[in-house]
Amino acid sequence: MLNRIYEAQKLMDSACQKLGRQINIMEVCGTHTVAIFRNGLRPTLPERLKMLSGPGCPVCVTDQGYIDITLQLADREDCIIATYGDMIRVPGKDGSLETRHKPNVKIVLSSEDALTLAKNNPDKTVVFIAVGFETTAPATAVAVQEADSRGIENFCILSGHKLVVPAMEALVGDKNHKIDAFLCPGHVSVIIGSNAYIPIVEQFARPCVVAGFEPMQIIEGIAGLCRQLADGAAEVESIYDAVVTPEGNRTAQSIIDECFEPVDGLWRGLGSIPNSTLKLKAEYSRFDALNRFGLKEIPAEDLSGCRCGEVLCGLIDPPDCALFEKKCTPDSPVGPCMVSSEGACSAWYKYGRGRKRSS
Repeated sequence: MLNRIYEAQKLMDSACQKLGRQINIMEVCGTHTVAIFRNGLRPTLPERLKMLSGPGCPVCVTDQGYIDITLQLADREDCIIATYGDMIRVPGKDGSLETRHKPNVKIVLSSEDALTLAKNNPDKTVVFIAVGFETTAPATAVAVQEADSRGIENFCILSGHKLVVPAMEALVGDKNHKIDAFLCPGHVSVIIGSNAYIPIVEQFARPCVVAGFEPMQIIEGIAGLCRQLADGAAEVESIYDAVVTPEGNRTAQSIIDECFEPVDGLWRGLGSIPNSTLKLKAEYSRFDALNRFGLKEIPAEDLSGCRCGEVLCGLIDPPDCALFEKKCTPDSPVGPCMVSSEGACSAWYKYGRGRKRSS
């Protein structure tokens, strides 16, 4: 183990020296962000190697307009809102699901739990707040298909499911040209496969390495990216072969494709990204909450001073936000990056205070 760590650190140091500048590597996934902090990896990296947190937290990247629609639905007496716990505290324009104290808001652990709520409450319409990347989209699709086959018409979803690769393309194509390479998400890659990142390599010449969440995997993933950068290469590599294949989980992909289609979608910090959000196909449109209630998601201006959008693009570190640790804390969050357990602001607050390095 020590030899592997030593060799990885040599690769990192060598790359920094060879390039003669700061290397910026984005860990796309929020789980990677937390794992890097929790295991104390940041202080072990070379001074000129900077890790950037990316848009890999589904709660964090959900646009405020989506939150505002959720709050509108929660105000309806004919609805039950079924949501994952993290979404309860995400602020919208007029508070959050938590501050509204609505008795019709129920925390669920899965889309199947939301469907069960619909079965048990036939006089109410249950709206499942369906956020997540490709990892959770198959389970939502299965719930919709079950509702369809069993005639459970008082069930619908507010789809906030998003696709990771279009966001990565938007980042390097427009938002943050300083990103040198990507440490790619483990959980999402199980579904989409490592080959999904080929466009990032071919179109933008950014190295991509898929890694798991153990410290050694993360260290070797970062070292692999440094080796590519030092060699002037841009390739897709995976060191998470135990669960990630080049083609991914074809069954899960088919389930998603049966139920959803990609459309343009709004992301916090990134704006509208083409073909980045999953919308129910026409044959399942009656289970779409936007269609059912005649609603439309529109961009919402955040006037709180929160800079989560810039954090998600790797443009700033959380301490660069004037609200961090002052007005914005886990007990009183202003933005979603402080709410979510995978949020960069939450991770910096819990593990990284006093560790900021200059850019």
